[in-house]
Amino acid sequence: MYGNISIVDTPQQQVQEDPELLAAFEAKIARGEKIEPHDWMPAEYRRQLIRMIEQHAHSEIIGSLPEGTWITRAPGFKRKIALMAKVQDEVGHAQLLYSAAETLGKPREAMIDDLISGKSKYSNVFNYPAYTWADTAIIAWLIDASAIINQVTNSKGSYAPYSRALERICMEESFHLKYGYDNVVTLATGTAVQRQMVQEALNRWWRPIMHFFGPPDKASVHTEKLTKWKVKMASNDDMRQQFFNQYVPKILELGLVIPDPELRKDPATGIWNYGDPDWDEFKRVINGDGPCNAERLAVRRIAEERGRWVREALRKADERYVTPLA
Repeated sequence: MYGNISIVDTPQQQVQEDPELLAAFEAKIARGEKIEPHDWMPAEYRRQLIRMIEQHAHSEIIGSLPEGTWITRAPGFKRKIALMAKVQDEVGHAQLLYSAAETLGKPREAMIDDLISGKSKYSNVFNYPAYTWADTAIIAWLIDASAIINQVTNSKGSYAPYSRALERICMEESFHLKYGYDNVVTLATGTAVQRQMVQEALNRWWRPIMHFFGPPDKASVHTEKLTKWKVKMASNDDMRQQFFNQYVPKILELGLVIPDPELRKDPATGIWNYGDPDWDEFKRVINGDGPCNAERLAVRRIAEERGRWVREALRKADERYVTPLA
């Protein structure tokens, strides 16, 4: 229970909704209208939105860590400043998303607690190490490209606070994409050592990028309902295909080799076929058994503990100016 709003904890727990209210809700979505926080909504719609937006917010917070470790080692002052700005943006995106999720009734403190405890998930890609500067370049280009595909699509969704947050986030992510592409081009057109470094980074990140969009549609338990209610505006496979169409030609144009010998476009259907990206690995990483899961959460736990005194001081300062109710 969050405030006076009951949150359904598992997909198996269903609430019997008023059929008239549900019909009016679905008709409103069908007309292309947005749902605001004060509007009636099904409990499952609220639960799915909290799950989705909260995980997105966690991903932005955790996603700043692999790149953040390279701020002190960035090659040159210009790139250092650019990377600092990017990391700051990612943390800011998390705050926008936490605010959007709070409109659905779950306090930010509860979301952070669920992240640190491991109850809430976040994107698989941020549980891998960034060994070299080229890793940060691939992250900023191809992972941010994947995020933009997802976010631009879902910004047209039915829940207004999330749509508004995504529109702002996408504008900033477009700068991140250009920053990452510039870094990759510099490495791919540089010395033999630089070209090898960026190729090795692409080899490391290709599988996590394939995982980024989620499992195939036939294995996804959320897609059908989220699509019906316009929370999710495209399927996992559709977004993965969009990524292939937009970025495979750009990668090959730079002389890089995509580490999937089975990747090819069917000329008859226009569909890209690709090798098995090992969905068992995806499940392990999502469930906490990745290369850096423990490390990433430990950093967030330390940050939460060290910042507690600031939050407590602000809380007490607020209490001084609030007149108690009679």
